[in-house]
Amino acid sequence: MTSPASGFFARRRAGEPGLALFLNAGDPPLGMLGDIVQMLDELRVDCLELAVPFPDSCTDGPVIRRSAARALRTGVDLAAVLGVLDTVRAERTHLRVALLVDWSHTIKPDSMPEFIARLAESAADALLVHGLPPRLRPDYYRAAREHQIPIITTCYPRSSVPVQAQAAAHASAYLYLVAHYGRSGSRPAVGFGELTPVLGALRAQATVPLAVGFGIRDHRDVRALAEIGADAAIIGSAGVERIEHALTHHTDPVQALADVVQALRPTPARD
Repeated sequence: MTSPASGFFARRRAGEPGLALFLNAGDPPLGMLGDIVQMLDELRVDCLELAVPFPDSCTDGPVIRRSAARALRTGVDLAAVLGVLDTVRAERTHLRVALLVDWSHTIKPDSMPEFIARLAESAADALLVHGLPPRLRPDYYRAAREHQIPIITTCYPRSSVPVQAQAAAHASAYLYLVAHYGRSGSRPAVGFGELTPVLGALRAQATVPLAVGFGIRDHRDVRALAEIGADAAIIGSAGVERIEHALTHHTDPVQALADVVQALRPTPARD
């Protein structure tokens, strides 16, 4: 681990939410990850939410599922992802990397203690575990605290009060509020305004930034999140879709992703 939890979105631009982008490691090819990290760092993107690819995600839409399948066909695994991240550790001056892993695909084949110890020595800055069974969460929280690994927790606007309280209590990097039930890439039917009371309730409990994802595609959506008090916007399918287009048409996926970032910001980035 390379950064304290307090660093997440702390250096975002005044008056705008922080910006996090989701990618599957290996899509585009893993050899391009260093160039992507450098580009995102130069454009002052706050966080790369980097997934170790896993199959058959029930929470992802077709764009991200196709991306994961492409990455898996190239043999990308945890060791490969951590190895590449280590090579770009010193090159990041702004960007932080939150690693997303699936419990069944990445952690369960070994063990939680072994995985956590391995991650603690890596260049990742935070961890989000997908599909972790509720009965294992206390052990996960304890292991992350012992190894000083900042973690990301998730909840939904319609999650029960106890679930939201648990997410707020255990988030130590940021809390990911999933904008609505459904699959990634889909948009909230009535817009983001209905999240205002949920963000207020979470704000009263959490000590970390509140980030919102699912359905955010352009700078108007980012601005809408700013107006309701979100600390950060998480963009997934919009960027992954442009990468897929670039790969299909044999253009530069790094530049395609840079175009997405620049379109999300109505004004040029400044330090």
